[in-house]
Amino acid sequence: MKNQHSIMSGRFSGLSSKLIVTIIGVILFVEIIVYLPSVASFRTTWLEDRLRVGVVAARVLDAVPDVMALPRDLTDRLLNSAGANAIVYRREGQSQMIELTNPVMPDAVVTADLRQGDLPSRVWGALDTLFAGPGRTLRVVGAGDMDESLVELLMPEAPLRRDMIDYSRSIALVSLGIAAVTAFVLYVLVSRLFIDPVLRLTDNMLAFRKAPENAALILAPSSRRDEIGILERELAEMESELFSMLRQRRHLADLGLAVAKINHDLRNTLTSAQLLSDQVATLDDPKVQRLAPRLVTTLDKAIGFAQSVLDYGRETSVVPRFAAVSLRTLVEDAAFEARVSGNPMIGFENEVDAALMVDVDAGQMGRVLVNLLKNAREALETGSLEDRSSAITVAASSDADRTVISVADNGPGLPPRARENLFVAFEGSARSGGTGLGLAIAREIVEAHGGALALAETGQGTRFDITLPSRRPLV
Repeated sequence: MKNQHSIMSGRFSGLSSKLIVTIIGVILFVEIIVYLPSVASFRTTWLEDRLRVGVVAARVLDAVPDVMALPRDLTDRLLNSAGANAIVYRREGQSQMIELTNPVMPDAVVTADLRQGDLPSRVWGALDTLFAGPGRTLRVVGAGDMDESLVELLMPEAPLRRDMIDYSRSIALVSLGIAAVTAFVLYVLVSRLFIDPVLRLTDNMLAFRKAPENAALILAPSSRRDEIGILERELAEMESELFSMLRQRRHLADLGLAVAKINHDLRNTLTSAQLLSDQVATLDDPKVQRLAPRLVTTLDKAIGFAQSVLDYGRETSVVPRFAAVSLRTLVEDAAFEARVSGNPMIGFENEVDAALMVDVDAGQMGRVLVNLLKNAREALETGSLEDRSSAITVAASSDADRTVISVADNGPGLPPRARENLFVAFEGSARSGGTGLGLAIAREIVEAHGGALALAETGQGTRFDITLPSRRPLV
């Protein structure tokens, strides 16, 4: 009932009403275009009929030279037939006229020359008659049936205007009828083909938006092969994918909450085990002294993994607060926090220009640099360099459009598995026991800054490039 009510309400509002108004408007516009030549033709025909009576009177005048000799009743019949006050016949420079017994002098006279057969003149003449004021006299001029002869009629314009108004009223009624019938037929046809499917799609989207986890609301597409059919199938597929994604995300959220609780308890347990391992390491037993460091290292990795999972679960999307900061200072602070600067086993070079400023969130971008520098340090500590010393270099270049920050090391490089899942959480780690969360979080932060984090192809070692757009404060 609700969907049916929304369809019925939409049938007379929105697209439906616009469709009806547009159809009627177009039809009436076409009728107006057709009406102007039609009413002009009606006026011309009406005047030609009157002029034919004038031509008959001209023949009578031409046959009887002495006009005064014509019987009065004959001239009155001719004038009444033509609806004229006077008829003038001109031929070979001579004029003859018959008129009413008591002629009335006209106040305003307008000429209608039927010898002008072009359409604009006829249309203009018809409009002039329709919008004319009362009391005008019409002077109708036309060719007679003899060579170089003219017939003129002086007649009141009111009968012509009255007949034209009646004709226009008939045309208007017919036009409205045609427009109404055509609009109804087209509306039914278009409603069947377009409006009803669009209303169905609209109602489905509104209902699915309120309850996207209700599979019963997923649209059942029709078998149409046109654009609306394609839209129905794509919408149904999108709703199915969204339903599955929301269901999966809810399951993942529940699972993540459970994992977070397990990790919390596991971390407490591992911490207790670490304390016990520290006490065991103080024993003088040679076997214990040999196995204790391995146990401590294993516990440290387990605690670090649990802590990383907890941190990632608590990770929230914070909008960066942009401010101009010195990139060189930012790199130095990150290198100190990542235990790269001052490390006797690793050489560190900060090649960033001291004058280079970047418009970033210092805390978030510092976290990105710490993650990259820490990964580089761990790669150098776990890798073997036969003929060279370990080194990490940070460089930067900037132009009007962007700033590129490069963090490079000369370590053994990334293994293929790490390259394939480089920025995927829990899968992109380059070392055994790693979580791969550092690069995933770093990429999210850089993208939140409008930039990109990518692995550069190098001959040896590993290099990550951070590309940031150059932002300048508005003046």
